[in-house]
Amino acid sequence: MQETTSSPVDIHWPTADNSRVPFSVFTDPDLYDREQELIFRGPNWSFVAMELELPATGDYKTTWVGDTPVIVARDSDGQIHCVVNRCAHRGSTLLFDGSGNTEDFTCVYHNWRYDLGGTLRSVAFQHGVKKVGGMPKDFELGKHNLTKARVEVFHGLVFATFSDQTPPLQEYLGERMSRHIARIFNRPVRILGTYSQTLHSNWKLYMENVKDSYHASLLHTFFSTFKLNRLSMEGGVQVDGDGAHHISWSKRGTDSAEGTDYEKAGELRAVLDDFTLADPTLIKSWLEYEDGITHSIQSIFPTFVLQQIQNSLAVRVLVPRSVDKSELYWIMFGYEDDTPEQFDMRMRQSNLIGPAGLVSLEDGIVGNFIQRGIRRETQHSSVLEMGGREVEDQQSRVSEAAVRGFWQAYRTRLGL
Repeated sequence: MQETTSSPVDIHWPTADNSRVPFSVFTDPDLYDREQELIFRGPNWSFVAMELELPATGDYKTTWVGDTPVIVARDSDGQIHCVVNRCAHRGSTLLFDGSGNTEDFTCVYHNWRYDLGGTLRSVAFQHGVKKVGGMPKDFELGKHNLTKARVEVFHGLVFATFSDQTPPLQEYLGERMSRHIARIFNRPVRILGTYSQTLHSNWKLYMENVKDSYHASLLHTFFSTFKLNRLSMEGGVQVDGDGAHHISWSKRGTDSAEGTDYEKAGELRAVLDDFTLADPTLIKSWLEYEDGITHSIQSIFPTFVLQQIQNSLAVRVLVPRSVDKSELYWIMFGYEDDTPEQFDMRMRQSNLIGPAGLVSLEDGIVGNFIQRGIRRETQHSSVLEMGGREVEDQQSRVSEAAVRGFWQAYRTRLGL
């Protein structure tokens, strides 16, 4: 593991288990810097692209690993590379646009030129002008390459890591997480569109939200009112690895509100029985998979999310920007063999997600509600006891087990 250079942090964890989380973890700038070194530059895999975003030689995409800017590119041999978007000469950013095609990476400042794998190939005026000036005779191009990350591709998903200690990707994912990814990417896909949104909250608040399997029926009016996802459906939570990864799932066809809080009119804020859809085709759907699961959310530590909401399929990746700001990117996709009707339904259901999504709109702001509330209350802690205090699989989604799992993995990596 690389040596830590950030300032030491003093975070007091109230309990030995993960049922209490100090609010200071969302506000401490020194801790944020430590995360960048030990998590995002440490022995973890970060999602950086879908392989189909880079179909041809020279195709590239600019993105981030944590808050480190990187370039993902495909070379002439078909290999995908990931390098830091920083010239080795004076530190200038190399590429500024989000994607494109290029023969090489040439710095605009002094024209140092790198191949698509990040190896330095030439330096302008390396030998001076008319044998005067230039670089010293012992200057070696090969000692000044771009910072390179390891890259692995799994079912068309491209992950990168800067650490030599990171285990192979499938080992890192584990059998259950790998199987779920294979379930979704069971045949060729095509990208339908993308969203991005700024979240005015610490990145960990969004990852808590993703792993919180019971908030959907309480926060999201659209989910509960139109019976897309209720806790009265058959479902559960799987927590994998050291708690780092999770899957929550449910089956819409098993919904039964009898004997639940959904029967108590007016007691659940998110249930509005007097609402109807003027155009019900918005939520028209078909059973996507034979297992009957209609809603699944998978998270891979630290910031990758794979979504199935009815027939709305998407990859999400969260990018930390500062201690109280992050950015969320969505890539919606369908299958190449979708019928025209299926394509139309996926496009309609894409309105459920994204910055103004009928379902996900609230997720974009609730983290900021917390960030506001804890600003001067960092001596206090959140309470994570729904479903017990353990980090384990749950037969019910009325649980915070996956949230506790996140904090267990987080504390292990940061030594807290």
